[in-house]
Amino acid sequence: MAIQAIALLVNTGTFMGNRTPLYDTHVRLGAKIVDFGGWDMPLHYGSQIEEHHKVRQDAGMFDVSHMVVSDLKGPRAREFLKILLANNVDKLKTKGRALYSCMLNSKGGVIDDLIVYYLDDSWFRIVSNAATRDKDLAWIGAAAKEFEVVVTERPELAMIAVQGPNAKEKTYAALGENLRETAGALKPFHSVTIGELMIATTGYTGEDGFEIILPAKAATFTWQMLLDAGVAPCGLGARDTLRLEAGMNLYGSDMDETTTPLESGLAWTVALEPAERNFMGREVLDKQLAAGVPRQLVGLVLEGKGVLRNHQKVLCGAASEGEITSGSFSPTLNQAVALARVPSAVKIGDRLTVDLRGKPAAVRVVKYPFVRNGKSCLS
Repeated sequence: MAIQAIALLVNTGTFMGNRTPLYDTHVRLGAKIVDFGGWDMPLHYGSQIEEHHKVRQDAGMFDVSHMVVSDLKGPRAREFLKILLANNVDKLKTKGRALYSCMLNSKGGVIDDLIVYYLDDSWFRIVSNAATRDKDLAWIGAAAKEFEVVVTERPELAMIAVQGPNAKEKTYAALGENLRETAGALKPFHSVTIGELMIATTGYTGEDGFEIILPAKAATFTWQMLLDAGVAPCGLGARDTLRLEAGMNLYGSDMDETTTPLESGLAWTVALEPAERNFMGREVLDKQLAAGVPRQLVGLVLEGKGVLRNHQKVLCGAASEGEITSGSFSPTLNQAVALARVPSAVKIGDRLTVDLRGKPAAVRVVKYPFVRNGKSCLS
């Protein structure tokens, strides 16, 4: 009944430019609003730490309607994406399946990271970052012309992420038990379309859950139903500490156009087979692999008190340096952790030094993620 009610709201309501359809709801709930890539977004609703723990222990939801949803349509859409993306969309054999990939420039740098969904043989959907919207759409649009692929941005859609060990059960309670029959059987990185809703088993927290793409005009109603079912509203602050604990890259911090996926802990997203697939940026990656990748992304754990922050220098010995790309206090581990780009000679288990405001602090190099399914991965 709830899904049918959402459909009735599609032709009503309005929303503003750089405010998501849920902006007024965030204000009503007492959110602290901040600018995020030109969007007025909730940082937290009172306690970032409590929101973080709510996702790890129960269920929380995030307004991610600022993300860019684009549909790519045409008989040669798959052929086009095989050239556009570093990962290989030929892995998508079942309708609804999703794939994480980087989109590279001619120098092998990361233009953006994104998720692509296979909806049918001539229709793929991409969800990309809000801060890179203009350059992404320009790059994709220009490259698509040769393949006669039509690229359509979908600003009339909103997106809500429901994450946590109880996220799925509470989503069924909110949107209807009949959802369990379809979405409940989905494996990770799959999606299903039910009427106006697209529900995917993707996320940015390292927890179970759904990302729901729906008509923007139904977002407020859906958010309220989830709230009534006991899903806690969460802001960007908790989303960032959750993704860091899960070892997930943030575009603009852990990778950008000056770094390749091989230097950013994303080699697993690069499909080098088949060898004849000449995707954009491949030549640079092949050369980098042949010569030896000079830098790598590693995890760091602070061994004393303090907080690791972005851009702090990492002293790696023998006059070599690295830099923290993402650093914060981990609420789950109750200590500071970070992702850092360091020379490839650095090994897991090494002890390094970070410059904390002019004072040396000892850190241990670890394999990330730091947290999985709510539990520490540190040994």
